[in-house]
Order: sequence, then structure tokens, then C-alpha cells
Amino acid sequence: MIDLKFLRENPDLVRSSQENRGEDPALVDALLEADERRRKAIVLADELRSEQKAFGKKIGQAAPEDRPALLEGSNELKAKVKEAEATQAEAESEVAQLQYQISNVVEGAPAGGEDDFVVVEEVGELPNFDFEPKDHLELGESLDLLDVKRGAKVGGARFYYLTGDGAFLQLGMLMLAAQKARAAGFKLMIPPVLVRPEIMAGTGFLGQHSDEIYYLPNDDLYLVGTSEVALAGYHKDEIIDLSEGPLLYAGWSSCFRREAGSHGKDTRGILRVHQFDKLEMFVYCKPEEAADMHQRLLAMEKDMLDALELPYRTIDIAGGDLGSSAARKFDNEAWVPTQGTYRELTSTSNCTTFQARRLSTRYRDEKGKTQYAATLNGTLATTRWLVAILENHQQADGSVVVPEALRPFVGKDVLTPTKG
Repeated sequence: MIDLKFLRENPDLVRSSQENRGEDPALVDALLEADERRRKAIVLADELRSEQKAFGKKIGQAAPEDRPALLEGSNELKAKVKEAEATQAEAESEVAQLQYQISNVVEGAPAGGEDDFVVVEEVGELPNFDFEPKDHLELGESLDLLDVKRGAKVGGARFYYLTGDGAFLQLGMLMLAAQKARAAGFKLMIPPVLVRPEIMAGTGFLGQHSDEIYYLPNDDLYLVGTSEVALAGYHKDEIIDLSEGPLLYAGWSSCFRREAGSHGKDTRGILRVHQFDKLEMFVYCKPEEAADMHQRLLAMEKDMLDALELPYRTIDIAGGDLGSSAARKFDNEAWVPTQGTYRELTSTSNCTTFQARRLSTRYRDEKGKTQYAATLNGTLATTRWLVAILENHQQADGSVVVPEALRPFVGKDVLTPTKG
């Protein structure tokens, strides 16, 4: 949620941010006008309440014969107060609705849409196979790691089973991520995967992409697409202690996405599915610490990619491709040999105070005054990584070399075919 004081002082900046995102800058003026009406309504209601209070004292001090006339005037004043309070409530509701429609203010992201990202760096050498590489699905089936046919039989399209060493490969990857997070000071959390509407709305996921979220109407609950949602709600309506530094959490959970807008896209294998597991970092910090913390999360993601020996690139996401809550986002994309391109494995977003305002998560500054915290998130491992691991580490005989960092968890150095 945008800060109204910031909006009043920097309307052109917010308009520019809306334009950068490809969203309606006219919302800025609509919100400014609604905010002005709200402030006038508050002043009028306060004045009338003060007048009513003073009038009440006057009645108490009046002679008995004067009171009937004064009481009649009191009733008229009472009606005016009630009307003014109704106008104030209506104005505040209008402001809140408009606030929820304006996305976070972009900070430093390039302008443009999905294809206008800026490549920050490329890391690692692309594999140079002297054989025709297999894609992750063919490898997964021949190595008995993956079963999408039975997944579709049981759950429908875009569901799958991870089997045998495939399950250990994912568990090992997530455990490695959990260990790295703990070593960096993050508290491991296994959060709820069902959340209330106010939590989902508070994180900014019920806007333009709400059709991607599974909803259970009988229970009025949402299935999360990332543990960011539950971790953002963890300190809802609380004043947290940031005096000794940021609060660092790492959420391990299953995640669910409808993929409503992806008909016909990435239907093969497990690149784009309805259910997956993920380890998500989440940070509460002071706003002035957020930019540096964003770089720290990015560095941790890159360290994890390096540990799994994957070639990747880091990109700075353009404003028009940012989620509503993010002021800036970096993605790390790993090379997928059979597609001849990079595909997203991780992202990290700086949400500044946008989510904390919606969820009323505050801290006390050095003067004891409450301020809204900044929140950030970043992916440290997820099921999709298996695509890049299998394809980049395959060998001519159809086997796959297990990255050294995962061998203690998988119990094997090489995965060999069990099927022709």
C-alpha cells in the first residue's frame, strides 16, 4: 500500500512509476482528490463533535425552562455529526480502495515490459555436448525420477510424481538450501499453505494475477503460491523488534498455482506445474537497510546456483513485469540446453514498506516512534531447478552426474538409466 504522505509530496514520481509499469497514472490524481475529500471530511466531523460536546455542557448549565429548545438544537447537531461521520467513513473507504489499486513505486528498475529486462551478468560456461542432449522429461523417465503420466491420471494436467532418486534429488536440494539459509542467520519455518483473504490481499497477490491463485470458497481460504504469503502474515498487526538487526526467515512449503494464463506454454515436463516445493527467504528490516539486504539475498541465490554447478545469468526486471508489491526485482535464470535459452529459477524482490503497510507490521525507531518495516523475499531452491540440474549434468550414456553438493543427500555420484 502506498504511503499517502509520500504520494502528496511526490505525485510526479508515483505517476512516472505507474507509467513505467504500464499502469494507469490517472489513479494517482484520483487518489489525491479522494485523500483531500477524506481530510476535509475528518476536519468537519471533528469540528462538529467538538461543537456537540460544548453544546452538551451548555445544556447541563442551562435553566430548566431553556432546556427543551436547547435539546431540539442538540438533536439537529447530533444528526449533523452522524451525517459527517458517514461522509468520513465513505471517504476513507474510497481512499483505501484506490490505495489498493496503485502498485508499489518502482525503484531503479528499467522501463518496459517482459522483454525489456537488463542482463546484469552471465556466470559459468554453457555445456558443449558432443551428443544430442535429452530434455529433462526424457532423462527423468529413463532414470526413473519422474512420472508425469500417472501424475496426470491422478491430478490432471501439470501434475507429476517425483520418484526414487528424483525425490531424494529434490529433498537434497531443499536441505542444502535450508542449511545455507541457517548458516546465514535465517530461521527455518514450515508455514501454513492455506491463508485467509486478508493475508493474501496484504501481500499484493489478489490484484491483476488473482486468477492464478487457488481459492476454497467453502472455507474462505487461499492456497499459497509461495511461502512469502504466510511469512508476510506472520507479524501482521505487530510491532516487531529490529533493534538488533533484520528478522530473517526461510519458509519451506508446497506451493500451488493455477497457471491460468499459460495454456499451451511449457506443457512438457515440470517447468510450469500446479504444485511444487520451494524454500523462500523472507526478510523484515528497516527501510534504509532494504537495498543492501536485496543484494544480500541475490548473492545467496547465486551462491546456491554455483553450488549446483549451473550456468546462469542475472537480470534486472523491467517495471512493467514487476508484481504489484515489488519496487525492484532480480531474476536468476539457468541455461536449459534443449531449449537453447535461459529460464527463471530464482527471483528476489524488494517490496519496501508496501506489504507492511497493508499488514500493519511496524517497528520502533531510535526515538521510539513506530514506523512501517520493509519486506523482501527471495527463492533459494524450488522443484523447477531439477530441469536445469538434469539437463546440464547429463552424459552421453543417458546418465546424470549428481552435483557434488547434493551427493550426501542423494547417496549417489551418478544417476544411471533404469529404462531404455
